[in-house]
Amino acid sequence: MHTMILEGIESGKRKSHSITLASDLVIVGGGMAGTCAAITAAREGLKVTLVQDRPVLGGNASSEIRLWVLGATSHMGNNNRWAREGGVIDELMVENMYRNPEGNPIILDTILIEKVYLEDNIKLLLNTSVYELEKRGEDQIDFVKAFCSQNSTEYILSAPLFMDASGDGILGFLSGAAFRMGAESKEEFDEQFAPDHKYGELLGHSLYFYSKDTGKPVRYIAPAYANTELSKLPRFKTFNLREDGCRLWWVEYGGRTDTIHNSEDIKWELWRIIYGIWDHVKNSGQYPNVENLTLEWVGTIPGKRESRRFEGDYIMHQKDVVEQREHFDAVSFGGWALDLHPADGVFSDKPGCTQWHSKGVYQIPFRTMYSRNIKNLFLGGRLISASHVAFGSTRVMATCAHNGQAIAMAAKLCKERNLLPSDLLASEPMKALQTLLIQSGQYIPKLSLGLENNFLQDAEIQVSSELELSSLAADGPWKSLEFSMAQLLPVSEGQQLSVKLIIKSKQKSTLKLEIRKSQILGNYTLDELVERKEIDVNEGEHSYQINFDFKSDTTQYVALCLMQNDELEVKCSSTRLTGVLSIFNKFNKSVATSSIQSPPPGIGIDEFDFWVPERRPNGYNLAFELNDPLKAFGKDNLRNGIFRPTVKPNAWVASIEDKNPQLKLSWSSIKSIKEVTLFFDTDFDHPMESTLMGHPESEIPFCVKSYRIKDGNGKLLHTQEANHQTINIISFEQAVSTKELIIELDHPSESVPAALFGLICK
Repeated sequence: MHTMILEGIESGKRKSHSITLASDLVIVGGGMAGTCAAITAAREGLKVTLVQDRPVLGGNASSEIRLWVLGATSHMGNNNRWAREGGVIDELMVENMYRNPEGNPIILDTILIEKVYLEDNIKLLLNTSVYELEKRGEDQIDFVKAFCSQNSTEYILSAPLFMDASGDGILGFLSGAAFRMGAESKEEFDEQFAPDHKYGELLGHSLYFYSKDTGKPVRYIAPAYANTELSKLPRFKTFNLREDGCRLWWVEYGGRTDTIHNSEDIKWELWRIIYGIWDHVKNSGQYPNVENLTLEWVGTIPGKRESRRFEGDYIMHQKDVVEQREHFDAVSFGGWALDLHPADGVFSDKPGCTQWHSKGVYQIPFRTMYSRNIKNLFLGGRLISASHVAFGSTRVMATCAHNGQAIAMAAKLCKERNLLPSDLLASEPMKALQTLLIQSGQYIPKLSLGLENNFLQDAEIQVSSELELSSLAADGPWKSLEFSMAQLLPVSEGQQLSVKLIIKSKQKSTLKLEIRKSQILGNYTLDELVERKEIDVNEGEHSYQINFDFKSDTTQYVALCLMQNDELEVKCSSTRLTGVLSIFNKFNKSVATSSIQSPPPGIGIDEFDFWVPERRPNGYNLAFELNDPLKAFGKDNLRNGIFRPTVKPNAWVASIEDKNPQLKLSWSSIKSIKEVTLFFDTDFDHPMESTLMGHPESEIPFCVKSYRIKDGNGKLLHTQEANHQTINIISFEQAVSTKELIIELDHPSESVPAALFGLICK
């Protein structure tokens, strides 16, 4: 029933409508870091308040900005194989590709909102900005104040723990947390790549746009504020319409100014640039076939790269990334390049960015994820404790999201044990944190999940078959050796390689072959030459047997390299396998300018070759026959607590001839099983860019879609018919008492055998 509100004159002043909320964890910032942290914490039983000052989640990945999510995989343009981030960010990326292979940013918005909506423990406050806080003493936050512009409501949010994932660090700033802004000198951390003032000490903002073909002529009259002189800039010599506006990341500005308080001014300058670009496209006469194009969308919020970085108990720096230094408190990892941009952005005559890659992924320590002087404040997103140079790598969204999951798990332990973040550095709680993360799908390089609290510990494992890789059928296309091609092969200690290949040549020629491996075990940078061979190749199509003297001194990946020769083609296979991959000595122009990383001397960066995969539907494996089969796919991999390929595939892979792949766990006594977690292969080598870039598939060919779980008496406990996710958690309504558990897997397809990285049974 409608009741009119009638208020008279108020002699004083009215107060805003106010709501007080108490929770276990307040997260400020709903980008990928804050969103993944909120979902993780909620699933672990924490009451979470997620505060986002925008109408959608996702931050730079949202439909408001439309930048794709990326991390250590770096467009598959570096040597970080199987390096996509795990856990919740993996779940989101896999789900997005399943529903949204076209890369529509609106659909990504809905997926993020849905995942938060489904968690009863999350109170989501959109369009709500934090503007004030109160402290308990000098070193803890008591509560924060925030205001929602859409419902004219003030929120007072209290919690024992806070996470700042706001980008600019509003919580850290207001609370008095130590922070930095700008670039350190080369001397502070011995960072030879540290920029000077001429290059600039801050990364700027970028603004994106979409164009659309309307099918009829569209004229364009630029607004008065458009910059119509942009065509004179050096970078516009390479501008072309094949690049959608959202690929013009180098339309960047603001690195010479205050990227926080001048952000609106930066946006206006970017608007001037964007509308000037479109005026140039439509009205310069230099671009054919643009008559029917219209400007469909222009961002209203710039994608911001850098502002404050806060100080934790450790500050990451260049050598942590380049030397892949190990940390006792590793809880996450990175792998994006050290990626710095000239501060003058689009007005600079320098390249739009300078990217230098490390030889592999690197650990990120927990000490970077909380404030060194505000004891109950976690640092999320791009705010983590890193130098400007290291920040050039850690700032990307998938890395930030992966860190967010680590923070959420830390908050869970802090709540359960009544601890503050820095208390988790002690040996036992840190081990507990790392264990929680790995079992939730988080990847931490060099660490594995122990068998504690896993019935797998004392189970006898029987499988119906194990793949022994002796050949890949020659049923794929011919591949020209215009670039050197390599097949990554997981070899065992003591293994030798004797391989038969099918080569086609236009005339008599020579094929040069090499066995290469990585100097650092677990990397895939082929920086160690093991052996060279040359064989004479006859005209036409022939098989060739090549015997190598090499004998592996450990379990590792080695690369069988067929060196570049334009006259030759090699026969490939259509078979695809978990943990088996072909790579090529070429480069992805999105992240490199040459197939060799050749840094100038004196900047502390390594020189090495890029060997990168091709994306499906390409990326065929080499067809081959081996005298000594590869036995890297056995059932023992299920116990090692690593759920992706590293130095070996780390998966049990059934034989493709096995019509009914089956895994049986047997115990000497009855076990009461409440939950089974299965880890499938959704191809961690695929970066799954979330927006704009389309993908030719919505489901990963390696992923087991259908399976069944039975007890020892054959009783069906669970069936799954349409899986596409990496991690499946099966919780039984009533604990299952049994001495045997049987898991039946179906092959994903006729040419891809079923694979399982591991399982947790408890």
